[in-house]
Amino acid sequence: MKQRAVSAQTRWEQHTQRPLFGLAAVFAVAYAVPIVWPDSGADVEWWCEAAEWGVWGAFALDYVVRLALTERRREFVRSHWLDLCAVVLPMIQPLRLLRVVAALLLVGQRARMSSQIRLTTYVGGAVIGLLMFGSLAVLSVERDAPGGNIDNLGDAVWWSFTTMTTVGYGDHAPTTGLGRVLAVGLMLSGIALLGVVTANIAAWFISRFEKDDAEERRQTAAITALTDEVRLLRAEVAALRSAPGALEEQRR
Repeated sequence: MKQRAVSAQTRWEQHTQRPLFGLAAVFAVAYAVPIVWPDSGADVEWWCEAAEWGVWGAFALDYVVRLALTERRREFVRSHWLDLCAVVLPMIQPLRLLRVVAALLLVGQRARMSSQIRLTTYVGGAVIGLLMFGSLAVLSVERDAPGGNIDNLGDAVWWSFTTMTTVGYGDHAPTTGLGRVLAVGLMLSGIALLGVVTANIAAWFISRFEKDDAEERRQTAAITALTDEVRLLRAEVAALRSAPGALEEQRR
């Protein structure tokens, strides 16, 4: 029973992986259109809003189905508490920015679960996603702020890039409280991703050095064995040369 429930959950996760990533792309477009195209009109904004809630609802349904398919529900909730927070958060406070955070968390969790996605691909996708959503989010917050200096997409992307890399030139900076919260989130995310990249590179070098050491030890052992065989052969030849009579006797 337990094995059957686990297999059902695994099959569900495998079958919904690509559709959910496709919905994440739809969410990205729906979130970006009203910000990049502020004069899109009320109808476009309504459809984009509906698409955002629809994608969030799909991820919420995915969480509920996975919870229903597992037998150890308490353990599932404890091990997937971040998913639960991402599902519940927009319902408690239907703020648009919270839907963005929830979508990023849910997509990130599903991407981390996938065995087909390598660490390099995951980190690269996380960097691009944070850079894109960070730029759009800060532009939507700071564009109409009094005294704000981030009023176009180019400035927003530049600010996000310098913030994620913790360079912070200071030529562009958020002036609102929500914009500064976004800045803190991007800084922490940038530091975390940089740590993951550094650890991955260090692990690759260590693995490479260990392989080289193992190959060197194997070659040294082979040379040692060959030297012992040559020494043994030399000893046998010397013994045969020192006893020519014995050699003739053996031939007869």
